[in-house]
Amino acid sequence: MQENDKAVLVYTTFPSPEAAEQVGAALVDAGLAACVNILQGMTSIYMWEGARQRDAEAVMIVKTRRALADRAMEEIRVRHSYETPALLILPVEGGSADYLAWIAAQTAGL
Repeated sequence: MQENDKAVLVYTTFPSPEAAEQVGAALVDAGLAACVNILQGMTSIYMWEGARQRDAEAVMIVKTRRALADRAMEEIRVRHSYETPALLILPVEGGSADYLAWIAAQTAGL
């Protein structure tokens, strides 16, 4: 399997599950993601512009291929309300062969 065909996860956060769902649905509809998982109820504590912040957020995990990860992140970035959204590409080192094949098949159109 070529490096660009390998599965990766894109990790990001949103101010609400509804905001994450809008962007996640657009990614799946465009074929940039096989699936997104939205986890609500997270508390983030971080520094922003010199002050400690505490916010409720929702995590979105995007399941895609390495070849599409940059495009998926750009799509998230343009639709996101945050000035600097969290966007991380996490490599997948292994997993169920059937599930990894499903991710590849769902994102094969691009």
